[in-house]
This record gives sequence, C-alpha cells and structure tokens, in this order.
Amino acid sequence: MTTAPGRHEPRQHVSGLPSALTLTDVTLELGGRRILDKVSFTVEAGEFVGVLGPNGAGKTTLMRALLGLVPIRDGSARVLGAAVSRGNPAIGYMPQVRGTLATRRLSGRDFVQCAANGHRWGMPLRYRDTRREVDRALDIVGAMHLAQRPLAELSGGERQRLLLAQCLLGAPRLLLLDEPLISLDPNHQTGVVELVRRVQRELGITVLFSAHELNPLLNAIDRVLYLGNGSAALGTVDQVITAPTLSKLYGTPIDVMRVHGRIFVMSGGVEIEKQDHAHEDDDAHGTSHGHAHAHAHGHHPAHD
Repeated sequence: MTTAPGRHEPRQHVSGLPSALTLTDVTLELGGRRILDKVSFTVEAGEFVGVLGPNGAGKTTLMRALLGLVPIRDGSARVLGAAVSRGNPAIGYMPQVRGTLATRRLSGRDFVQCAANGHRWGMPLRYRDTRREVDRALDIVGAMHLAQRPLAELSGGERQRLLLAQCLLGAPRLLLLDEPLISLDPNHQTGVVELVRRVQRELGITVLFSAHELNPLLNAIDRVLYLGNGSAALGTVDQVITAPTLSKLYGTPIDVMRVHGRIFVMSGGVEIEKQDHAHEDDDAHGTSHGHAHAHAHGHHPAHD
C-alpha cells in the first residue's frame, strides 16, 4: 500500500544499535565560508532520510564531513556510535557523477570490481574474496544481467545501479548517496529511488539520499533533512516542508503548494527547485571517478 505523500513517520529505532548519526552543535566551513552553523540532529539506525536544500546549503559538504574528508570546525559528530574517522568501512559513499561514466569501456562487473580492488579508492579485498563480494553486490541490486555489458552501452539508470553495487561492497551499515538522480529522466529517477528503498529495507541499513527535488523521494523517505542558511531541519515531510520552516532556511519568503500528491516549493511565483539543477557552489568538487566506498584513502580534492 502506498503511503500518502508527506505522511511518513520515522522508522523505529533498531533495537540494540546506536544512532546512525548524531551531530551536536556542528559547524562546517569551506573556503572561508561558514556552511553549517551549530547544527544538531540525530538520524536513527535504519532510517531513509532525504537531504535537500538550495545551492550552497552544504549537502555534499555534510556528507564529506561524515567521511572525515572535511574537518569539523566546532561541535562533535558520531557515526554509527563512533567518532568520525577517515576510511570508515561501515560507510558506503556515492559521489556526484556526470556523463563521464558513459565513455568507459569497462564491463559492468569490471566497473564494480574497480572499487573492490581499491582502484583509486578504498582498501583492496583479498583476491579470493573479490569475485564473491562483487557477485553479492550485483545480486543485491539486481544487476547480474549487466555484468558482461559495456558500461558505455548502459542507460543512466543502469549505471546508477552499478554505482549502488559499488557502495554495497564490504556490507556497509550507512549509505551516503550524493545526488544520484542528477541527469536522469523521471522514469529512471523513480527506478533508482525504488531500488535504493528496497535495498535499504532488505539490508536494514541507513541511507542519506541527497537530491535537488523532493517529489521523487516522497514515497520512499522516512524523514527529510533540509539544509539552508547555515541551519538544518529534520523531521517528517509534513513537519519540515512548511512555509515558515523553509522561509527561515532560504532566508526569503517561501510558499509551499500541494497539488495532486506533489509538493512545490515556490518563491515569488517561481518553483525554487527548478533553479537548483546545477552543482552546488560548495559542492563543486569535480568528482568523476564513478565510484567510491567510504574506506577511501585515495586522493580527495581539498575543496568542494
């Protein structure tokens, strides 16, 4: 049964597991600019959280801070019950990716195996375990039929399926997915969201899924984390996607319209999210490697 948009309640805390994320008065700065200012929130284990906000709000910077790639200026953050540390194998990370993947001549299996072998990113698996681990990840995302196909021949949705498989290598407990819907048509967007939701629920893991637009996520997310103006609001869609809350986060008067099960965030009669399909100013880190698991020790740009 499909839950009405905006009516999701947060998933219950998974018994015996620590919260997936706990931020207490966290301040993040990038290039001399304060991105988040004394932000506090908690994401429980097993939640699917949509991360939204205007350009420059800090969606990518937050994820990179949780990976230990951007220093926390003030405050504290705990990930899966432990302090933030670079190279945490319990986190799977999908960076922003553009069309460069379409030119790759690797097969689907080889593409996923790049991450397993520590190609630029991650710690290499033992050789005898590599094929079994890649097969496991391909099977989880329903991509065994893509294993032998050239990456250049795959659709955007099929390539995102393989990127998700890369994220699942090593059985992480938290996925950080940075704009996986960029450049996908609506049908492929729906397919990617449904796939992530299925995998998240089957594995019982936590997902932070950033996006420029709320509507593709409405029937999947448990809660929404909205960033803006240095602040953050975390709650159900009905709690967060309101004119007063978003006006504060955008720093300008905002109207919220609900039409035929869709939500439109408007400013001066213009839909704000339609303006936000370029890279975020704070997030233009130029990632085009196509894969990254969070136990990454390769090169990372110093600035987003």
